[in-house]
Amino acid sequence: MPPITRLFVKTSLLYLVAAFAAGLLLALRPLLPLPAIVGGLTPVYFHLFMVGWVMQLIAGVAYWMFPKWSKLLPRGHDGLARATYGLLNTGLLLRVLAEPAQSVSAWVGWGWLIVLAALLQWLGGLAFVANTWPRVKEK
Repeated sequence: MPPITRLFVKTSLLYLVAAFAAGLLLALRPLLPLPAIVGGLTPVYFHLFMVGWVMQLIAGVAYWMFPKWSKLLPRGHDGLARATYGLLNTGLLLRVLAEPAQSVSAWVGWGWLIVLAALLQWLGGLAFVANTWPRVKEK
């Protein structure tokens, strides 16, 4: 298994645990007097699941298991795989920070950080598609 695949898969498992923790906090909100910032975890919960766990697990396994691209570059461009990882994770971590903060703070910068997070995640998705597209082919 390539090192970048292991990194994607292990990171995805950490995000799965984080998503469950966010879901638990959201479920406890009606029962316990939790800080108001917990209310801003709903979009974080979904992003931790879908981008953190699902997307990264798919990206890691696809990088490893999809058909070879060529003899010279069997898995495509390693730099694009690393860019996918870096962009997705930077965007996701920014979102994890900014979404709840925006729910309790009027600072306009939180909104711009969410926009930046979305842009980084989109670019990570484009990098994944660029590296994976040539590997989806007939026998």
